[in-house]
Amino acid sequence: MPEALPLSLLNDFFYCQRRAALKVVEGWREFNQHTERGDIVHEHADLPGYEVAKGVTLLRSLAVWSERLGLNGKCDIVEQHPDGSLFPVEFKLGKRRKWENDDAQLCAQALCLEEMFGRSISRGAIFHADSKRRREVEFTAELRQRTEDAARQLHELLELESVPPAEYRDACQECSLFEICLPKATGVGSRAAQLAGQLFKI
Repeated sequence: MPEALPLSLLNDFFYCQRRAALKVVEGWREFNQHTERGDIVHEHADLPGYEVAKGVTLLRSLAVWSERLGLNGKCDIVEQHPDGSLFPVEFKLGKRRKWENDDAQLCAQALCLEEMFGRSISRGAIFHADSKRRREVEFTAELRQRTEDAARQLHELLELESVPPAEYRDACQECSLFEICLPKATGVGSRAAQLAGQLFKI
């Protein structure tokens, strides 16, 4: 059985594989305005418990896991409808828009719930704090496969203890590990990378 990894690492993996590796292999965890805002957004959802609204039971901060995928974590909200169906809801910053990393993280939650409760879950939703709107996500066969592939690759990173080289992108500026990763100074094509390559040439 693989060592359980946090569900949130899947989000990191789709955002940037190096970011995920820095966290899972080297144990880095830094904070910036985006992570701090994210903590505030999750404050209410992270309080364990439940409430019933219009016949729907809202399970907050529900612990989930999958032995098959080697993942564990918490669902911000799981809606349990009168027919017994489950509907996970993930809270995110920003306006209503589609990001593959958010969809994969939500899909992983659904895969955990399916394994735990033995029932199929076809859809979930991302709640966007800035716009206060939610976007439904369908757990298609393609999304499920991409999510399972990412979970497997994350475990391979941990086993190999391998950190991919830095490669600067526009999204790097907003990453909480920017000052640790140093993608401009050490990334592919940088002077530092060129010198390092020459150092090991015969």
